[in-house]
Amino acid sequence: MKKRVSLFKSAASIVVVAGMALGMVSCSSTESESESSANVTSSADGAYPVSIATKFGDVTVESQPERVVALGWGDAEAALEFGVQPVGASDWLAFGGEGVGPWIEDSAYDEAPEIIGTMEPEYEKIAALEPDLILDVRSSGDQERYDKLSSIAPTIGVPEGGDSYLTPRAEQVTMIATALGQAERGEEVNAEYEQLTADIRAAHPGWSEKTAAAVSATATSWGAYIKGSNRVDTLLDLGFQENPELAKQEPGDTGFSIKFSEETFGVVDSDLVVGFAIGMTPEEMAEQVPWQMLTATRDGRSFVMPREISNAFSLGSPQSTRFALDALVPLLEEHAGE
Repeated sequence: MKKRVSLFKSAASIVVVAGMALGMVSCSSTESESESSANVTSSADGAYPVSIATKFGDVTVESQPERVVALGWGDAEAALEFGVQPVGASDWLAFGGEGVGPWIEDSAYDEAPEIIGTMEPEYEKIAALEPDLILDVRSSGDQERYDKLSSIAPTIGVPEGGDSYLTPRAEQVTMIATALGQAERGEEVNAEYEQLTADIRAAHPGWSEKTAAAVSATATSWGAYIKGSNRVDTLLDLGFQENPELAKQEPGDTGFSIKFSEETFGVVDSDLVVGFAIGMTPEEMAEQVPWQMLTATRDGRSFVMPREISNAFSLGSPQSTRFALDALVPLLEEHAGE
């Protein structure tokens, strides 16, 4: 079984390393770390049983899982990070093949996983895989979905407050690492991220004085992601401030974004606006009138994420985050300055 334990070295090469201590991490990052630590019973690597707190109650994993099904957003790549190859996995971004992004070097699996549906997983197909653990850590948090999954095998669902795919990055890492007997490695992965983002902030002190918004466009609607979603939280971890007007808005039906009409989309205007094209190309989004009307766009302070970076940024797995930051920082420097 292949064990993937690469560090955040590639992305770190793009920042000035000033020997920053982990204590320099932002408040939001520190809170995420504290929350993730509170959701598991600490144990040495490979020591079982372990207990993991979820929205649905504590889940005990009695022994090292051997047949894991990973269904949540980014859960499969997180499992791969900790040396476990799921026998079944959901492909949320329609990568095809083994269901992992191009940032995973070589083949991720010795044997390709059974690909399971995302919003509506095929429960009979999952049961046929005879899993001894199901990961659904970053998902909808739907009770009916959880009940069906947990009737098949012990299921690690969303943490408290993690509904609507809002499980924090650090918490997802900690919960999955602990369930897979890699708690210490999970702590290392989170520490690597915190150090990397601290170094990036130190190299770009001006970002702390600028607001940022992460927005989306489809063929029929416009939206902005809220704090708590990976797209916004990563920008905050890099030092940017939340747009105060967006902070006042209530999320829509998705639970992780705010809907706007073309007429009201202007409220997203910030010192930096980052776009995510959904169901259209980045080039098509950049040509839309609401996007063109933003002051940030007219002043060169906005950009639409290239597709591959957008996918990596959105997925938020340990591997995709490394890839995204490596490519993202130069774009931020170009549009937000140093």
